[in-house]
Parts: sequence; C-alpha cells; structure tokens
Amino acid sequence: MAAAQGFVFEERGDGTVEIRHHGRSATVLRGARAARFLQEAATGDQQRVMARWTGNYRRGNERTARQHPRNTHGRG
Repeated sequence: MAAAQGFVFEERGDGTVEIRHHGRSATVLRGARAARFLQEAATGDQQRVMARWTGNYRRGNERTARQHPRNTHGRG
C-alpha cells in the first residue's frame, strides 16, 4: 500500500475529532469512536490510521478492476 498523505486531525473541546484530507473535511468522529481513533492514532502511523478511518485508501486492485471486461464498456 502506498503511503497515505495529506491527512490532519483536530481534537475539539467537545470531544469530537475532525479528520481533514487536503483541507477538506473527510469525517467527524464523536464519543467512543473518537476516543478509539485517538488511541489508535497515538500508537500507529497517523496518516495510515486516518486513511483507514475515513475509508480513503487504495487497496491496490484499482487498475486490475478497470481493465476487467465487465468494466471496459466497449473500450479497448
């Protein structure tokens, strides 16, 4: 998996956590989910953790899927 980049997070006074990607809000976590995220972010690669929590990460199969006959729609 390529290294994730462009993520930042902000912990707010009310306990919510906003994760931003390239300046745009990707998700807002509240309550127990926010606490779990903060715990995981403190112990792991923060960029990868934020990518996983927002669902914004590549799985490595995009090119293969794009070339599949079902997805070519008459191209090629």
